[in-house]
Amino acid sequence: MNSLSERKYVIVGVFLLVGLLYIARLFYIQIIDDSYKLDARNQAFRYVTEFPVRSYIYDRNKKLLVYNEAAYDLMVLPKNIKNLDTTDFCNLLGITKDVFIKKMKKAVQSPNSPRKQSVFEKQLSPKDYASIQERLYRFPGFFVQSRTLRKYPQKTAAHMLGYIGEASKEMTIKDPYYNEGDYLGISGIEKTYEKVLRGKKGMRIMMVDVNNREKGSYMNGLYDTVAIPGKPLTTTLDADLQAYAELLMQNKIGSVVAIEPQTGEILALVTSPTYDPNLLVGRDRNKNFAMLLADKEGNPLFNRSTMASYPPGSTFKLVMALIGLNEHVLTPNTRYPCARGYPPLGGHPKCHVHPSPQDLTGAIGTSCNSYFSYVFKSVIDDKKFNDTYKAYANWRDIVLSFRMGTKTGSDLANELNGNVPSIKYYDKVFGKGSWKASTVISLGIGQAEMGVTPLQNANLVTIIANKGWYYTPHIVKAIGGNPNDTLLARFKIKHYTKITDTSVFNSVILGMAKAVEGGTAGALKIEGIPYCAKTGTAQNPHGKDHSVFVAFAPKDNPKIAIGILIENAGFGSTWAGPIARLMMEKYLKGKITRPDLEKRMLEGDLIHKGKAAALKGEKKLSVPNKKNEKQQH
Repeated sequence: MNSLSERKYVIVGVFLLVGLLYIARLFYIQIIDDSYKLDARNQAFRYVTEFPVRSYIYDRNKKLLVYNEAAYDLMVLPKNIKNLDTTDFCNLLGITKDVFIKKMKKAVQSPNSPRKQSVFEKQLSPKDYASIQERLYRFPGFFVQSRTLRKYPQKTAAHMLGYIGEASKEMTIKDPYYNEGDYLGISGIEKTYEKVLRGKKGMRIMMVDVNNREKGSYMNGLYDTVAIPGKPLTTTLDADLQAYAELLMQNKIGSVVAIEPQTGEILALVTSPTYDPNLLVGRDRNKNFAMLLADKEGNPLFNRSTMASYPPGSTFKLVMALIGLNEHVLTPNTRYPCARGYPPLGGHPKCHVHPSPQDLTGAIGTSCNSYFSYVFKSVIDDKKFNDTYKAYANWRDIVLSFRMGTKTGSDLANELNGNVPSIKYYDKVFGKGSWKASTVISLGIGQAEMGVTPLQNANLVTIIANKGWYYTPHIVKAIGGNPNDTLLARFKIKHYTKITDTSVFNSVILGMAKAVEGGTAGALKIEGIPYCAKTGTAQNPHGKDHSVFVAFAPKDNPKIAIGILIENAGFGSTWAGPIARLMMEKYLKGKITRPDLEKRMLEGDLIHKGKAAALKGEKKLSVPNKKNEKQQH
């Protein structure tokens, strides 16, 4: 009896133990083991990211610059792939097996792990999507996710608008909003205003069957989240002026920046050569990007307007005149001899033929090198400082207050500084205490080591038009229709230079007007619109000089300020000046009264026909200097 009883307890104990083991295992699988839970969910559900509509971008007159077009990404969930016919799948996509293996390897090794979806083939067109979708059920583990592609109806302003690309691994670590394969702004305002444009992602939970076919939303979408679209941007750009400027700049290397002086709004921003922004969207993006990158001569991907640093050349004489007047070492009636150069240094830097001696307005109008060499020396040798270093530091501080050689603070991505050489730099080059005004005299005519971007030069002439103040140059006018969005508040702040006496600017403005009335820009008058300008020829150590021109119009109550630099094009009045004149007339009058000038600019080719041919007939002037001085006009 005891034996039977003991046996009964043993049997019951075994069953209880086995039962407890099963219960414990089920508890571990269902409650503790997250990876198993994830596998189970992924077998039954598909978590589909709802990407928000990236917002549209408009010009100042509500003309559409950027919109979206439907596209699709082919997604892969490696864990769900079963009995894949690789040959059939490759034929469906039109790819080779080597490409397939490479893409699958990337998906499996993704930091998202094989249990999560990743992009296998991106940016399928609606036509490709239709062809693939009807046969995709045969390939478990693959599905299509809707996306959008940027489209550019105007095909202009590529550098200002920028482009989008895939988020890198570093970006996904830095910002958890992004997953590898997500798109984000890489350059231009697509980058600067990324968080505004992108919106906020949503999520749909879809039920799928064993054949990878969707069977509807889980619990009728109870746990789905809705994507929130981005806010549309209204830019300050005038699309018509931008297109016209790009047309005038075709077959030329350089930049054009036009600003509305009273607001700091950028009306046009051109880097040439440029490219059709539509090239950097879709499945051909990588191929097109490589093609643009391979163009080493034109370098169309390089934004010269904000990143290229050039000597300002004779346009800097305007700043030099303002500093001289402000420091009381110069008056409007001051006259200096020329003798085709700066006499104290044996006629260097050299100058061109013009009446001499000139007063200040005459020196600006004729762009006399000798005159502004004297002005620079008088500023650095100013007796009130009695110290070269203190006087130079004061000069440099005033120059920097005009945002010359330093970032303007605009909302354009990747803006660079330029250069106004420091005392420390010259101590290193010449030795401490071993240099003086005459050693660096070429700074007075905007040469030597000085470098500014075309945006900075356009901002300079904006400051002169406003007689000493400016708003930070910017490209966005309103966000979501709101011009008072907090992101734009900094563009409503008025900034002042270190020259606060507005009367100081009057003589310089008169000199710029004189340049148009009968000076170096005398051939570029606009009927009915008096305007102010300064020509420049900036030294280029790598070849022919650059053509530079700054202007604002009209002379009174200016509506547009413009800065242009064209590489290897010679005198400012030959190429940069005519383009500026045509753009100002087009903007202010809506028509062109000099079709002959327009035809010459449109047909002018400084790239393919050779720079020498384009410069035929121009007189080449060579100017030596202690460092690297050259002739300026």
